[in-house]
This record gives sequence, C-alpha cells and structure tokens, in this order.
Amino acid sequence: MKLILTWLLAACALLVVAYIYPGVQVQNFTSALIAAAVIGLFNAVLRPVLVVLTLPVTIVTLGLFLFVINALLFWAASGVLNGFHVNGFWAALLGSLIYSVLMLVVNTATRSLLR
Repeated sequence: MKLILTWLLAACALLVVAYIYPGVQVQNFTSALIAAAVIGLFNAVLRPVLVVLTLPVTIVTLGLFLFVINALLFWAASGVLNGFHVNGFWAALLGSLIYSVLMLVVNTATRSLLR
C-alpha cells in the first residue's frame, strides 16, 4: 500500500516539477508514472554504485558532488523515456533539486500517515 501511494505521489511530484520549472517536461500522468518508476529504479540500482565510485570526489567537495549524481540520474531517466524530457544538465540539476524536496515532503507525509 505504502509503495503504491509513494509511487503515485512521486508521479504527482514530477508533474509539479514540470509545472514549476519549464526545463522539465512531462507529457501526461502515465508518462509521469513511468518516469517515477525509472527514477526510483535508477536511484535503487545505479546510485549506490556511482556513490562508491565517486567517493573521493564526493569527499573533496564535501558531499556536493551527490547533487551532480542526482542530476545525472534524473537526466538519464529522461534519455530513456519518451514522455519525460529534461533540457540539459542544468535543467536536470534544478529539476532534481525540486523533485528531491517534493519527495522529502511525500516521504514524510506517507510515513506519518501510514503508521
């Protein structure tokens, strides 16, 4: 139940990002659902590998390189999908920041709602 609710709210968060920021475009809610699933999959599978591989750079930049990793995964998801498009790296960086803040709100809400 919690997974499905989080997935639906993640898709809504992507639609909000596309509404707020013109550098990110989402065609429709179905595209947002697929994009949310792909972003979640990339964050679960690829992100840990990238974090370990770039650990020295992350330490030198005091963790700021993690924003770059998030942006690259956000941008990669748009490269894989048709209905989800990001207009370059800087758009991916800002879009991923907005998406991360919205997902923080979603995760806090679902955790307190489904206790």
